[in-house]
Amino acid sequence: MTEEHDFLKQLFQQEFAKMVAVISKLFGLQHIEIAEDIVSETFLLATESWESKGIPDNPAAWLYAVAKQKTLYHFRRNKLFNEKIRREYTSRQESIYEAGDVNFSQENIKDSQLQMLFAICNPAIASEAQIGLALRILCGFGIDEIAEAFLSNKEAINKRLFRAKEKLRAEKVRMELPTENEIVNRLDNVLHIIYLLFSEGYYSKTQNQILRKDLCIEALRLGIMLTEYERTNRPKTNALLALMCFHASRFDARQSSDGALILYEQQNEALWDTALIRQGRFFLDLSAQGDEISSYHLEARIASWHCIKEDTNEKWEAILQVYNQLLLINYSPSVALNRTFALYKANGYETALVEAEKLKLENNHFYYVLLGELYSNCDQLKAKQNFQKAYDLAKTESEKQSIQKKIERLFYR
Repeated sequence: MTEEHDFLKQLFQQEFAKMVAVISKLFGLQHIEIAEDIVSETFLLATESWESKGIPDNPAAWLYAVAKQKTLYHFRRNKLFNEKIRREYTSRQESIYEAGDVNFSQENIKDSQLQMLFAICNPAIASEAQIGLALRILCGFGIDEIAEAFLSNKEAINKRLFRAKEKLRAEKVRMELPTENEIVNRLDNVLHIIYLLFSEGYYSKTQNQILRKDLCIEALRLGIMLTEYERTNRPKTNALLALMCFHASRFDARQSSDGALILYEQQNEALWDTALIRQGRFFLDLSAQGDEISSYHLEARIASWHCIKEDTNEKWEAILQVYNQLLLINYSPSVALNRTFALYKANGYETALVEAEKLKLENNHFYYVLLGELYSNCDQLKAKQNFQKAYDLAKTESEKQSIQKKIERLFYR
């Protein structure tokens, strides 16, 4: 029974997003809830039917057939209502009903999902709401899973999704790809949301390992979908894919069986996914075409160096130079912090300590972890004080455990 439950859950996640995208394209994005209801009813019927009759040979085709019937039934019922009461019915709706035009071909599914991706990533909607919509509408995650990913509750997530959908209606956002001139600017926002979605999984605070990995996989899937369309298959798209592949390759090595965070230096290289590393290098090579260098290019190059375990000066000098470039085009406190760590590995603690003290990232526990690490080379008392500040600021138990181990190791130096 558990295997069947897992199969249905996986099937729901795979097919929900595809079906909602196709049906939303027919009804219009302002009626996205109708599409969600039709698909949810389809899965409910599938669960009831398959429990007694068994799972059909082609479950996806069964779902598409039922969803098509339910969609056409809704159009027919809506047509009667409008003809008798409102006496209005658009020619588009009429043609859909008459032709039975609910197209679940692979090509139309891909086109509909791509259009949905650009619609959801409309700049009028806040980034956090975009991620929530992407998880629900594009990735098929349930409300419970989204709430867990955001360390929130179902009620809060439902409200956030409702407000985001209201914004789609108010802005009259349409399911269509931007024009040739607009697509470059809009693509930046789409890539940013995919990047945030991946980060939500990779740096997630939830202890649900399966959910964390699923978030990363879905971000990779959306990125690959962009590369399959000529106008969105740009160098920066491939650079983002390379970055995600490199990070995802070390996913299983980053956490112990009891949930504790394993730092890069202590990771078991045998647990790294070499196939994903190769895939990352493939996309990184593709990203080199053209004359554009985005922050994704630079982050991917840094991540590629981290897929080489040898701790050489050449490696850290190369990483440091890329961080110097990254700071110039996309400054952020976290980039400055990571650059300081690379400086430490390349040039020693004394040089890095001077730079670290200038940052003053007083609400960032990673900052105090770095200061603790640097001071551990020369002043154990200051090292302990900084590690303690990091411990107090850390938000998860696994981070606190990792910092506590650093404090304990000070006494064995």
